[in-house]
Amino acid sequence: MASAPAEVPSHFLCPISLQLMRDPVTLPTGISYDRAAISRWLAAPAPAGGRTCPVTRVPLPPQPQPQPQLTPNHTLRRLIHSWLASLSPGAEVDEDVAALRAPASGAEVAALLSDAAAARVEALKRLRELVAECEDNRAVLESQDGVFDALSRVVSSGDACSTAREEAVGVLASLRIPGPELAGVVARYINLGEALTAVLRSSNLKPRANAVLLVRSLSEAAWPAWVIGLSPELLAEVVRVVRDRISSRATKAALHALAALCPHGRTRVKIVGAGAVPALVDLLLDDPERRVCELALAALDRLCTCAEGRAELVTHAAGLAVVGKQVLRVSDVASERAVRVLRSVARHAATPAVLQEMAQSGVVAKLCAALRSEQCGLKTKEKAHEVLKLHSRTWRASPCLSPKFWGLYPS
Repeated sequence: MASAPAEVPSHFLCPISLQLMRDPVTLPTGISYDRAAISRWLAAPAPAGGRTCPVTRVPLPPQPQPQPQLTPNHTLRRLIHSWLASLSPGAEVDEDVAALRAPASGAEVAALLSDAAAARVEALKRLRELVAECEDNRAVLESQDGVFDALSRVVSSGDACSTAREEAVGVLASLRIPGPELAGVVARYINLGEALTAVLRSSNLKPRANAVLLVRSLSEAAWPAWVIGLSPELLAEVVRVVRDRISSRATKAALHALAALCPHGRTRVKIVGAGAVPALVDLLLDDPERRVCELALAALDRLCTCAEGRAELVTHAAGLAVVGKQVLRVSDVASERAVRVLRSVARHAATPAVLQEMAQSGVVAKLCAALRSEQCGLKTKEKAHEVLKLHSRTWRASPCLSPKFWGLYPS
C-alpha cells in the first residue's frame, strides 16, 4: 500500500498559491508570501490584486520603486530547506516539494561552470539561481576547482557581453571566497577594477548591489598595492551606491568597502575627492538604521584623519551638527565614533568659525552631556573630555552654551 505524500507544514505554504514557498518574502504587515505570487498580486489592478496585503487587506505604503517592501525571509527559507533535508530519501512528495528538495549534483554544477566560463549567459543565470536556492548548492559550486578564477575571468573579459559580466558578478558576490583566492584574483586580473566600475554603472540596481558586495570582499582581502591603484572612477561609483540607497545590504557593503579602503592614505584622499563626505552626511541626515549609522560614522572617522576629509565636513552646512546629533542617540558605538570625528575636527580644523558653529549647533552641549551619561563608555568620555578641555576658554565664555551645562563642563 502506497504511503501518503509528506504533508507540508501549513506555515511553509504561500497564503496566495497554497504551494510550498520557494522564495519567501515578508510584507510590512508581517505576513510572508512566495515572491512570485505576491509580485503578481501587487502588479495586478484591484480588486484582483493591488497594493494591499492579501491576508490582512491593510493598504501598503506608497513606494518610489515597484516592489521594495518585499523583505527576504531568510529564517523561513532556512526552515523550509531544513525540513526538506529531514525527509527520508524514499519519502513520497509532491512535485513542487521534490523540485526544491534535491540539491544540484556535482556533475551538473561542473557542466554549468564549464559553460559559464565561456561567458554563456544562461549558464551563469542558472548558477546564480542554484546558489540562491540552498546552502548545499552553494557549497557544491564553491568546491569546484577553479570556480573563482573562471568567474573572475568572465567579469574581466573584454569579449563577454555586459549581461554575462553582470551575471558573473552576481554569482561571485553570493559565494564565500577565501582570502587567498581573492588576493590571487586581483593579482591575475589587473583590469578587474575597471570591469567592476562598468558593472557599477549599470542601469539595473541588482548588478550594482552585487558589484559593491564584491568590491567590499576585495577591499578587505587585497594587498595595499591593489587598493592604492584603484581608480577614482571606481571609488566614485561606490560612493554613488551610498548616495542612491539601492538597498540596505548594498549600502552597508559600500560603507564597509569605504572604511576598509580608508587606511591607505592616497586612496583616502581619492575617496574624499569622490564626494564621500557629503554623501555620508546626507545619509546620516536621513536617520538610517543603527548599523548603517555606525558604519557611516566609522567611514567618516577614517576620512577625517586627513585634512581634505575634515575640510569637506566643516564646509558642509549640516556636517558638524549631524555628527554631534549621533552622540547619545543611537548606540555607544555610534557615540564613540561621532566623538572621534569631532575630536579630529577640534584638534586639526578648529578655526574660530568652526568652534562657534560647534557651540551654536549643540555639539558642545552634547559633549558635556556625554561626560555624565551612563550610556557612554569610558573611552567615549575620555575623548569628549579632551575635546571640551582643548577649547575650554572659547566655549565656557560662549553665550550659546546654556547655563545648565556649565556644571557639566570640565574644569
